[in-house]
Amino acid sequence: MESRILLAWVLVCSLLRPSATQNPLPEGVLNCCEGDVLFLLDSSGSVSSYEHSRMLTFLSELLLPFSLEEDQVRVGLLQVGTQPRLEFGFETHNTQSGLQGALRNTKPLRGDTNTEEALRMAKDWVLRPGAAGGARAELPRVLVWLTDGVKPGDVIGPMAELREEGVAVLVVSTGHSNYQVLRQVVSPPVEDHLYFVDIDDMSIITDDLRDAIIEIIRAERLQIQDVSTNSATLQWRPVLSGLTGYYVVRYGPLPTGGAGGGGVGGTGTSPSTSGSQYQRLARPADSSTAKLTGLKPDTTYIATLTPESNEQVLNTLSVTFSTKPEVLSPAVVTVSESGLTSVRVSWGPLQPESVRSYHIEYSALPSGELHTVTVGRGQNSTLLKNLQPDTTYLVTVSAQHSSGKERAMSVKVCTREVMPALADLQLTTVGSDSVQVDWKGGVAGLRGYWLTWEGQEGQRGSLSSQRSSLYLPPNSLSTRLTHLPPSTRVCVSPVYQTARGEGLCCTAQFHSDALVYGYRS
Repeated sequence: MESRILLAWVLVCSLLRPSATQNPLPEGVLNCCEGDVLFLLDSSGSVSSYEHSRMLTFLSELLLPFSLEEDQVRVGLLQVGTQPRLEFGFETHNTQSGLQGALRNTKPLRGDTNTEEALRMAKDWVLRPGAAGGARAELPRVLVWLTDGVKPGDVIGPMAELREEGVAVLVVSTGHSNYQVLRQVVSPPVEDHLYFVDIDDMSIITDDLRDAIIEIIRAERLQIQDVSTNSATLQWRPVLSGLTGYYVVRYGPLPTGGAGGGGVGGTGTSPSTSGSQYQRLARPADSSTAKLTGLKPDTTYIATLTPESNEQVLNTLSVTFSTKPEVLSPAVVTVSESGLTSVRVSWGPLQPESVRSYHIEYSALPSGELHTVTVGRGQNSTLLKNLQPDTTYLVTVSAQHSSGKERAMSVKVCTREVMPALADLQLTTVGSDSVQVDWKGGVAGLRGYWLTWEGQEGQRGSLSSQRSSLYLPPNSLSTRLTHLPPSTRVCVSPVYQTARGEGLCCTAQFHSDALVYGYRS
């Protein structure tokens, strides 16, 4: 008889023991986010013990999936009563077991609903970046207010100040009053950040509120860098650092109409990347990058990262990106080192892996003889020689690609014109302040002459400099300059189509009792 009773007791205990498979963790939240979330919990006298317990149970289920780490999500709880109290700050709990235990042991404060004082504490201390135990700088900050909606107090102004400082405000009300007040305090969009729900039905908003928080504190933990036409680098934070395990990277073309993280590193349940068109890589636990190769130009890809570890469950991250369009060389042709009989032609980009050789064809316009130069695939410039001065050439650079494609680009180049220097310059003084200027010139292509003269006048210690210039037509070979200072330097330069040629300079000296011929300076 006693054995039957004992067996029945064992069976009853077995049936009452909670199953380890109950309440599985929601997918797509672990390792998703980075930010500080402060919960403002109304525990004043208007909230019964039962309602307070239900709110804490709601918070427990809401926060259970999040990873609590210094570089991930941190949670604080500030209770509202006559004297608001910070039950635990952001630096208190970095494990779910510690957080869940703290929530179970939280007792109501009772008293008045002093929400204004609680908001002052949140603004000046808990949510202030840089404050001792406060929020982290440059990371999202979220305030979630759980209230029964009874006598919320003067909260519109303090809530507005929090929003102006970058804090996202969400509200859950278990009552159905003061809608206009609560509507004004939440951050837009109101439909995603303001919830009215009966105390016994709070679980129906758990997923929606969690998604709203995730949308604010979602971290770009998976990023694409160094994207080219055929490769990219996948970068992530090493969440397995210090753990045993490895990362599995899968990538392939994004199916038409697919979605995989919004193109900037979304998290959550990823589109399937298990087909034969997807490539798979494995990386050790301490790695943080993977090179994605063999990609096609101008194609949208999806890449997923799955941390595999027996010590911690982490969800798969995904990101979408597009490779750059294919750019066949030559895409640009430039000219440099232009001389009388030569010019350097350069092209790019250099693509030795896909180009067999480059061919350069050039001829004088409009109908000069065609010349050809061939260079290797590793060369991106060549010097064209034996050209005619002051001549325009049409140069075409073409590339023979290994794929059979050919691309060509043309450019006009001009050689420099011949610009003979001035042959001779003589100055003859006329009177005490004038000079006759004579020179030899008249070569072909001459556009004129540029004269400049400069001298100083005045008493010693207060001399001032005077400089003048004059343009003369090509048929002029002399001119007279008047009203010059006692010592004047005169320069004459020939002017051609593209530039000035080399000139000559002489200095004229004037004396009151004699004439002195100018000399070559």
